[in-house]
Amino acid sequence: MSPTTTQSPTASPANFSDVKGWFWPADQLLFDWFLTRQAQVSHQRGDLLELGAYLGKSAIFIGGHVRPGEEFTVCDLFDSPAPDDPNSAEMNRSYATLTRRAFETNYLAFHERLPTIVQAPTSVIGGRLKAGSCRFIHVDASHLYEHVYGDIEAARTLAATDAIVALDDFRAEHCPGVAAAVWGAVATKELKLICITATKAYGTWGDAEPVRAELLDWLTSRTDLWHGVEEVAGAPLIRIGGKNAQAPTPPQPLHPTPPQPPHSAPPETPDAAAEPSPTVQSTGRNVFARVVGGRRRR
Repeated sequence: MSPTTTQSPTASPANFSDVKGWFWPADQLLFDWFLTRQAQVSHQRGDLLELGAYLGKSAIFIGGHVRPGEEFTVCDLFDSPAPDDPNSAEMNRSYATLTRRAFETNYLAFHERLPTIVQAPTSVIGGRLKAGSCRFIHVDASHLYEHVYGDIEAARTLAATDAIVALDDFRAEHCPGVAAAVWGAVATKELKLICITATKAYGTWGDAEPVRAELLDWLTSRTDLWHGVEEVAGAPLIRIGGKNAQAPTPPQPLHPTPPQPPHSAPPETPDAAAEPSPTVQSTGRNVFARVVGGRRRR
């Protein structure tokens, strides 16, 4: 599907931190490390894919690593109806305000053009892209086991040689279906996990040893990331703690907001100075709420 732009409903974000989403500094560092490493490996070519986009925070980050001749595809339901009742309930519970226009507005604040957008259930992606074409795949759509299972199967088919797959929410207590699908792929689908953070697992269907060794060297040089290694399913697994992680330089907006001059109040007139200030009483309280629930099928 060719990139298209719909009417923007809101003002563009002024900076990366204005874009809402759950994309923590440790994972920003790892996305940057894996994608930068791929750019430095001459044979590591291929497209980029994200399954599930929410409001575009991780997509904006990934989009900064697209090289000439490569394509970045984002698959999400956005405003489309969910394909089944459980997924519809999941979407309505946590993503009722999600729109494609919001995603596009956010993305275009940082990039000249949109990625290729497939507005459909992620179950269609295997038929839209060429097998073995993607070097980096971010799976961050449904939390329902059968959907995540299908997304991992699609990622395996679409993965190029030594491609990296990042799998979100594989250890969250409210997402047991994701954990079951991820560890099932390790046990039966030849997925080799390289490392895990508090929220994501990173793996490959290729040769994990070279990238694991390079990652360990890089982690040793970082004072803001804790790491340890243990044997899991017959292979080393790097555990990474990012409590003190210092995020990499974020994507920069195309049109930064110019700094505003300091506000200066107009000089008071003698009459105005003599007037007593009115008393303002608070009549209410702002309440902020964050909905934390299942992830919609995107």
